Amino acid sequence: MDSRNFQMDTQWNIIYYPEKPTGFGVLIIGDERHFVDDCKSFWTQNEGKSAIINQLKEKGYTIFSSNLYGRNWGSEKSVDLAQRLYQHVIRSEILNNKIHIIAEGMGALVAVKLMEKLKGCIRSVILLNPIISLKHHLEQEKEHKFFYKKLIRELVTAHQLEQNVLESTIFSMDDHVNLDFGFPVKIIHVLSGGKSYNQSKLYQKIIKYPEITPTYMLPEKKLQLGNICIKFFTSHEAVL
Repeated sequence: MDSRNFQMDTQWNIIYYPEKPTGFGVLIIGDERHFVDDCKSFWTQNEGKSAIINQLKEKGYTIFSSNLYGRNWGSEKSVDLAQRLYQHVIRSEILNNKIHIIAEGMGALVAVKLMEKLKGCIRSVILLNPIISLKHHLEQEKEHKFFYKKLIRELVTAHQLEQNVLESTIFSMDDHVNLDFGFPVKIIHVLSGGKSYNQSKLYQKIIKYPEITPTYMLPEKKLQLGNICIKFFTSHEAVL
């Protein structure tokens, strides 16, 4: 069996099984385009992401992911479902209870909250082109009216708040983001444009975790992502 799809709270989830499991698990939390349905997921449909899945499986990692209500923008119910998915997978599969996490883009908003909730159960985290501050992301998008309106609509749906309450809540958030939870975190920026470069510089200022040194990568080097993840994960598996 290569994979198993199942539902929790109406949301589809998937577990990818390696041929020779090592007992280590990886939770993938996707970006805006991410999805999981009854038979497939974005990470198996996208060529680059599929390559990462296959490389991780070849190294014996059991990988799991969820639809997480689509464009959830770090909503509490998506974080709650991610936590429940972790508990389900640990109960149903033969895995070390300390997992690795890969979170991309918007998925980092879920990951940061999950990192606090699962402090003793996370081995390491990779954040790929992350959005880790909703406040700063919203401020950036204000310059682009069409995208700002679209983003606000998605946020209202995801967080179930009136627009004025939502904006007031987000803009009153702390300017700094704490990623120091006692386990290693790696941030990778694929520099596909000026926006991602500016965002990477911004995050160096707002992250309360001086040990994090971002890795910068040109788009043509993206095929190296799988090996970078594996090297980082294995370097933090000596202590079970």
